[in-house]
Amino acid sequence: MQNENIIELKHITKVYEDGFTAVSDFNLEVRKGEFVTFLGPSGCGKTTTLRMIAGFDLPTEGQILLNGKDITSLPPYERPINTVFQRYALFPHMNIYDNIAFGLRQKKMKEEEIARKVKKVLDLVDLEGFENRSVSTLSGGQQQRIAIARALVNEPQILLLDEPLGALDLKMRKEMQLELKQMHDDLGITFIYVTHDQEEALTMSDRIVVMSEGKMQQLGTPEDIYNEPRNAFVADFIGESNIFNGIMTGHLKTRFCGGEFICVDDVEEGTHITAVVRPEDVELTAPEKGTIRGVVTSVIFKGMHYEITIESGKNEMVARSVHVAKPGDQVGICLAPDSIHVMIAEDHTNYFTADINDSHRLEYNGHTLDTSVTRIIPGSKRQEDGTIIDANGEVIDPRRTRIVISIQPQDIRMTDQVDEGLVEGYISNLIYKGDHYSYVIHTDLEQDFIVDDEYLWNMDDHVGLIMPIEKMSFALKK
Repeated sequence: MQNENIIELKHITKVYEDGFTAVSDFNLEVRKGEFVTFLGPSGCGKTTTLRMIAGFDLPTEGQILLNGKDITSLPPYERPINTVFQRYALFPHMNIYDNIAFGLRQKKMKEEEIARKVKKVLDLVDLEGFENRSVSTLSGGQQQRIAIARALVNEPQILLLDEPLGALDLKMRKEMQLELKQMHDDLGITFIYVTHDQEEALTMSDRIVVMSEGKMQQLGTPEDIYNEPRNAFVADFIGESNIFNGIMTGHLKTRFCGGEFICVDDVEEGTHITAVVRPEDVELTAPEKGTIRGVVTSVIFKGMHYEITIESGKNEMVARSVHVAKPGDQVGICLAPDSIHVMIAEDHTNYFTADINDSHRLEYNGHTLDTSVTRIIPGSKRQEDGTIIDANGEVIDPRRTRIVISIQPQDIRMTDQVDEGLVEGYISNLIYKGDHYSYVIHTDLEQDFIVDDEYLWNMDDHVGLIMPIEKMSFALKK
């Protein structure tokens, strides 16, 4: 594989007319001949990024370079890039030959040259002899191959694939994953692939771009992404993970889930961390031999292994084992040092900004908060004329002053009575962290909120967020 870059995305941002930011400050370099996959949940910005590379959407900010040349504003038909969509968009009134030849005929190519190229790509997708068949007679997998053949016949430098296997059944999808990877190896051209299927990304990719909320969360090889996730979102989204809050208790020692474990990550003592343990790395022992103990709460047979859930104090851990257990069994849990991936805990403090009204009280999202400026700004006081001065004797002008409020995720309570909340929104992401769930609440305001809750809510639930005044911290913003 050559090391030179074929595509470079520099600080790409896409903001739609309604103000929604689909992609934010996205940077990526793709090498010639590489198979790169954009992976993430629905709405994370991966298809929008692909469409900007193809030229169907233009970025609001940033540059797209092809072989070092700026193509940011170049129309799709002038880019040596072809796209295969989930809906194959084949022409039903044309046979297979004419479907594949359509683009070449638009270029006024000679028929003998078209015939040679069509035959070549039909051989490549293993559908030689199908030239005169009607599209309607083909299976889903065959239609997908024809769509790929139609894209490849133009000999693009880059092939973009937007969830092309999404319409296939599981067996056909797995077969096509291997076939696509083989095609990529045979052709040697650059593939950029979009999927929300983790196994698909791990199977086919040279590198994976994990995306969430319009931003790149991690870029790396499948092995790096799986074994060394950069944050809790990546750990939770790629495969299955046990995720716990913890603290470093010494050199290569960490405490989480009620026990102290040896690890291989050298993080400073006293640092708050997030520990990630894959279920296949959990070793179940006799109770007295475990670093921690627990009780089996459920056992599910998965064919190659049993999925065993253990409750240890307030925490819950999932293990995979070839040995059966039964609910109610007392077990010990051991973890090898290299099976524990330690990440420095992210600061999930929620910040938002409130206005000061003419009565010198705080207002946020149409709500008046039950506190006043003099109670939250140290040294401030009300004058006889009704104005408020700060500790330096300067008048606080409500029109030019705002208050930054901060509150911790564990201090916010969710309610399905949305009118009771200071703000309302929809659950856009959740991660289980052993003894609680971490939720992202997407609101119509300028930022989302992170909330910790021991109870399980569902994705897309409409909730109100109750934030007690006594749990808030305040800072003056002029």
